[in-house]
Amino acid sequence: MTAPEGRGIAESVGSNCTFRILHVSTGNVCRSPITERLTRHALSDRLGDPLTGGVIVESAGTWGHEGAPMEANAEIVLADFGADASGFVGRELLDEHVIRADLVLTATRDHRAQVISMGHSAGLRTFTLKEFTRLVRAIDPATLPDPREGVVERARALVRAAAALRGWLLAPSPDADEVYDPYGAPITFFRSIGDEINQALDPVVTALTGVPARQ
Repeated sequence: MTAPEGRGIAESVGSNCTFRILHVSTGNVCRSPITERLTRHALSDRLGDPLTGGVIVESAGTWGHEGAPMEANAEIVLADFGADASGFVGRELLDEHVIRADLVLTATRDHRAQVISMGHSAGLRTFTLKEFTRLVRAIDPATLPDPREGVVERARALVRAAAALRGWLLAPSPDADEVYDPYGAPITFFRSIGDEINQALDPVVTALTGVPARQ
């Protein structure tokens, strides 16, 4: 399949020098586009590099609206954070997306289960976003490769460390790992979901890059 333009997919780059993050929600028009573009924005801001240090960030939906633009309210939320919403094209989650991903972050536990059910040894690299945040907070950054030697190796080590912790650091409640769907909701709810996603991403991007957010 040829990737739609604007997805940030660099097919010619070898897998050893890139790290691919896949964000998954249902329709790929609200939560996962917001998460994708906020991740890209944060990586670029921390690294000062529009190519985000070899980290490729994309998204798809388990019932993806293939070819659709993101919801207008999602674009507004991204603008609130100064993130770029341009060029986005929705797509349905395919096997090849999971196969190529080094880290899959889903909006909900149901999405996580659907990704893992696709096979491709996805279990050790698939988490809900909030689950991954919780695990990352428990990892000592000193145990990860120095980010000055490259973000990609640090990212791979971070995923391995998070997977090792998963059975030991459980969610405090069933809802703690969920990002709820704002589809069809007013802009106020979209903004609350955007804030929720941004707060969950902050420690993840800090751990990936070794660079805290600007105050």
